[in-house]
Amino acid sequence: MLKVVESIMGSIAKCIGMPKDPLKLFLTFILSYPFCAVLKRLPDSRPIYKQIFCLSVSAFYLLGIFNFWGGLQTLLISSFGTYALAKYVKGPLMPWAVFVFLMGHLTINHIHRYFNPLWESEVDITGAQMVLVMKLSAFGWNVHDGRRPSTELSSIQKDRALTTLPPVIDFLTYVFFFPSLLVGPSFDYAEFRRWLDFSMFEVESAAKQAVNGKPRKAPRKRKIPRSGRVAARKALEGVLWIGLWIGLGRVLSPNYILSNEFRARPFVFRIFYLWPLGFYYRLKYYGAWSLSEGACTLSGLSYNGVDPSTNKRKWDRVKNIDPYRFETGQNTYTLLETWNMNTNKWLKTYVYLRVTPKGKKPGFISTLITFLTSAFWHGVSPGYYLTFVTGAFMQSCGRAARRYIRPFFLTPDLSQPSPYKKYYDAVTYVGTQLTMAYAVQPFMLLSFSDSVRAWLTVYFYIHIGLFIMTALFSVKSVRKKIEAKLAARTVTASKLERLRFEIENARAKRAPSELHAGPDIQEALHEPSLGIPDGDVEEAVEAMQLDLAELRNDLEQFKRRTAMVSRDAGTRPKRKV
Repeated sequence: MLKVVESIMGSIAKCIGMPKDPLKLFLTFILSYPFCAVLKRLPDSRPIYKQIFCLSVSAFYLLGIFNFWGGLQTLLISSFGTYALAKYVKGPLMPWAVFVFLMGHLTINHIHRYFNPLWESEVDITGAQMVLVMKLSAFGWNVHDGRRPSTELSSIQKDRALTTLPPVIDFLTYVFFFPSLLVGPSFDYAEFRRWLDFSMFEVESAAKQAVNGKPRKAPRKRKIPRSGRVAARKALEGVLWIGLWIGLGRVLSPNYILSNEFRARPFVFRIFYLWPLGFYYRLKYYGAWSLSEGACTLSGLSYNGVDPSTNKRKWDRVKNIDPYRFETGQNTYTLLETWNMNTNKWLKTYVYLRVTPKGKKPGFISTLITFLTSAFWHGVSPGYYLTFVTGAFMQSCGRAARRYIRPFFLTPDLSQPSPYKKYYDAVTYVGTQLTMAYAVQPFMLLSFSDSVRAWLTVYFYIHIGLFIMTALFSVKSVRKKIEAKLAARTVTASKLERLRFEIENARAKRAPSELHAGPDIQEALHEPSLGIPDGDVEEAVEAMQLDLAELRNDLEQFKRRTAMVSRDAGTRPKRKV
């Protein structure tokens, strides 16, 4: 069968101009949809059928399509090594032993790949092993949590804890769940088990009511809800991303930024060329993750309950990417939250929070360990570390900008955007996207020399900007000055709001004939007290203080007129000019 697949894939690859290995990977994504359609229709009362089917399809992918005999051995070593440690090591060091074993095994393969590099278009088992590291390290922690008192566990730990070690056949089906075998997404064993025994699809009491509040006559009996349309949309989305990736690959190239021709281009062209190039890098991930998520949706694993507000099912349990939010993100936080989402969950839940001592808040050590874990998980190529270190500075500067700059483009109480917020959003959007495009170049080029050459073509302009921002916000006097201005805006806004409240109350007590008193009072009442006038922040604070003085004068005039009205009810006092 392997020769037949090789022959067919070779012919198709020549016709469409696509490398053979990525085409094989695309084939596994497409085949997963009819396979998942069969999987969800196997007898619900015989889970062994589903298990055998999953293992058979995964074997076909690994051996029949990719000929990954050595890769299968790699996955089995990680799997049985984890299972043995979870079974025979009972103490609190068990999950750490699992983690070190898995990361050590992965790092050995990363080192081997580094000294024996593949062609850019080749696919090996490392991607599947990276997914497996997330699943199995989480499995070790879940087993450990199942042996601890429930009073010591958080809500998420209670939900994922395993009080008994699962049978080997269940465990292997979890490991070799074919819709997510090669590129993810990852998920915890407890979620997989609920899919296998159908407890995931039990309708909760809160969701048994229709939108109008009337209860249904009876809960639906169907085991796995219909998900064909949702899965089809994801599949179409994935195919479109892959098609766009192939199309842009004919006009964009990472090698071009290393050429003399590129260096001869104007500086503005060079920095903006990196933006679509970074988008081109992401397209293959958008396509692969969308296709695999769609297959998981068709199998039912993506089911995430019913939205009580709309009474519609949610299919986002294993969502791994949000392309729209990423491409429109205005800050580093949004980009990180919408990219490789399940990996971020794994790093937070099973690394960042686990290395934090009990009773303490995560600090620098937790952050450092998480950073190193993410770096080693990706590989040992210098390009990964150049990107991650730059990303750390991006996060730091992003937090500083949101703390010290963004508030000036909000109302003083920070509840609403000011009229100038749209300009801030435009600048931060372009700045964030250009910064990310700059930072990811080493992630694709991998080698240290090529990465430095790529950054040199744009004169390290992002690093210079990050250095200036870091140095600026590291100066205590600068921070104090900014904080003082922000405090002045807040205090001024508070006073203006209090005066507004007093004037509104006074107006409510006036005679009806006084409701249209004078233009000075009307202007004072309708003059916006929030927002930043034109000019710099210091001038804005001074202007607001002048407004405060004017409002005080208006209030005094208003009080005098109100007193005159009370003495001569029904007679409107003449207004002084």
